[in-house]
This record gives sequence, structure tokens and C-alpha cells, in this order.
Amino acid sequence: MKIVILDGYTENPGDLSWEALEALGDVTVYEHTPENCILERIGDAPVVLTNKTPITAETIAQKPQLRYIGVLATGYNVVDVKAAKERGIVVTNVPAYGTQAVAQYVFALLLEVCHHVGHHNNAVQQGRWTSGRDFCFWDYPLIELAGKTMGIIGYGRIGQATAALARAFGMKVLSYSPSRKDGEMLDEVFSQSDVISLHCPLTAENAGLINRDTIAKMKDGVILINTARGGLINEVDLREALLSGKVAAAAVDVVSTEPIREDNPLLGLENCLITPHIAWASKEARQRLMDVAVENVAAFLKGEPINNVAK
Repeated sequence: MKIVILDGYTENPGDLSWEALEALGDVTVYEHTPENCILERIGDAPVVLTNKTPITAETIAQKPQLRYIGVLATGYNVVDVKAAKERGIVVTNVPAYGTQAVAQYVFALLLEVCHHVGHHNNAVQQGRWTSGRDFCFWDYPLIELAGKTMGIIGYGRIGQATAALARAFGMKVLSYSPSRKDGEMLDEVFSQSDVISLHCPLTAENAGLINRDTIAKMKDGVILINTARGGLINEVDLREALLSGKVAAAAVDVVSTEPIREDNPLLGLENCLITPHIAWASKEARQRLMDVAVENVAAFLKGEPINNVAK
């Protein structure tokens, strides 16, 4: 059985092994695949794995031998699932592998906002403590989380794991699930939270959820964290709020277009931390992803597919 991995680098840059997958068939791994090479690289393989390389309806139509598309991620919008379903192609994803990694990363971002650890380390390395008059110094207000309220938008596995960590820090938690469509509860999250953390999928209904109007409902000086999807935020409106101080700080691991463009409105702001979509990428989380991806392929080959999103 031929198995082609179109973009294996982000899942396995060299610190994991494809051996378990290789035991299931003849595996070819491409680190990256440009769009003009997708058809050629799929070739006559019936099993294809992808992370962010798109599998469109046009690609599916030109590959009649294709029987299985495995997405090396939880989100599967890179695949035209409707076209795959019409052809009887199994499409699988990997749910829940990054729950603890992402929840932990939320607090890595939040604690950096609260304490500016990186900045103060750089200041010490540059000699400012050595030459200082006092036994300590700080360049930003230091923020204690205990007693503050965290609002979590999207209360699935990651949202719940984030809530558990927030409570461990002594925070009160408010939560909202977009599936409930409870506008009053969402308004309460906006108006009562000192910190808002986004954990919902990007849909047509919630694209641009964080915008000028919803920011206006928030507390002055709110902190915003986004480890979900960049499209949840209107970045022009957030920039405006960061410059005005309405939003005291933002920390985002995702942006509207990735890799980030040079003209992204959030670049260049002192009170906005941006990291390159790595909340999911601990080695432990990527190993879990690998294990489930292999289980998905093995189950398909046995005729008993699991995690099939094209049912």
C-alpha cells in the first residue's frame, strides 16, 4: 500500500520516527509540498496524509485511486470534505492530542504578559542589575492572577484544561461555548473578564468575533490570549484597541494569514506578543498526534475507519 505524506516536517522535523507508519505500507515523506507539485507527489497512492497542504475538489477529481486522506491535525479545513465524501473517500483527523500542550502554552503567554520575564532577563544580561542602585528593579507593572477573572470562549477539551489551570492560579472562570449561541453569556464573559482566552474553532459565524464592537464591551485594560485561530480576531480593530490601551496586552500564537505577512496590523506593537503557531508543538503532543495518525491509517486498512470526518 503506497502512503504519501505531503508535508511531514512540522509534525516530525527529525525528533520523531515514521517507523510505525512504515510498518503499514510503502511510505514516501515530503517535508513540504508546493501547490504545483501536489498532484505529481500524490501519484497513484491511495493513502495520503497532509497537515496544511490543501486537498481540493479538483485534486480529488483527478485522483480516482484516492481512498484515504489523513489530516495531521485536529482542524481539517484543508480538505474538501464534501468532495471526498461524494467519492467515498475516508477523511480522518487527530482530535485531542494537544489539549495539555495548548493549555500550558496559554499560561506561558499570560505569565509573560504579567511579568515580562524575557525582557527582565535581557536587562540583567545587559548589565542593568550589576550597575543598579537598588537590590531589584522592574520596567513594567507586575500582575498577580489570583482573584482575577478569566473568560474562556470555547469550552471544549482545551478550554476546560485551561480553566483548570486558571483555577489553580486562584482565578475565577467564566466560560462560553459558541454552539450554545447564548448572547447574554457571551456579553458577561466580555464585560466581567480580566483575561479572555479564545479556544473555539473558526466558523463563518464567529469569524471576526473579536472586533471593535465586542472590544467595547470588555473591561478597560483587558488581556487577550489567542491560541485558537487567527481569523477569530479583526486584527485592525485589535491594533486600535492596543494602541488606545482599551486592551492592555494581547498574546497570540495564531494570525489571520500564516506565515504572518509583513503588513499584519499586530506587528510592531510593544504590548502584543506574537509567536509562530507553536502552542501545539511540544514533542509529547506531536508524538500523540503521530500515534493517533498511525491508528487512523491502521483502522482504515482493516476496513474499520475511526475519526472519520467524511461520514
